[in-house]
Amino acid sequence: MKVLDLHCSQDHSFEGWFASEDDFQGQLARGLLECPLCGDKAIAKLPSAPRLNLGGGEAAPGAPATFGGEPAATGAPTSVAALPQAAMQAAWLRVVRQVMARTEDVGQRFAEEARRIHYGEAGERAIRGQATREQTRELLDEGIAVMPLPIPAGFDGPVQ
Repeated sequence: MKVLDLHCSQDHSFEGWFASEDDFQGQLARGLLECPLCGDKAIAKLPSAPRLNLGGGEAAPGAPATFGGEPAATGAPTSVAALPQAAMQAAWLRVVRQVMARTEDVGQRFAEEARRIHYGEAGERAIRGQATREQTRELLDEGIAVMPLPIPAGFDGPVQ
């Protein structure tokens, strides 16, 4: 199994697991690879060093603690903007997973269902779905709070 560090044209980084380099190149050529964060299909392989397991896995004495290759937090509160990119991506993925788990997918009926809930014609519940920009503007003009949240295509099934 070959684990590759990949990134998309939007500069999102992620791992891909492939049977071989040929498997990676074949999937890339067929357009089967996409960014799990934004769905971008412009994927490139990042240079990576092999990982060697040489000991008990503990850092050398005196070495600074790290998180995702960045210095670990020192106990002071950290703003989201100051988090390493990998930590921000992981946090965003956790939020998307929570939204998926706690909302009902109404698909293309989103605008219609949001109105029904707003005007008391349907029971109050958290929903998600698709709406055009025009439908979104109309909902906002009616005082119905909506928020766009891009959900990657790969989230329609189990996510590793």
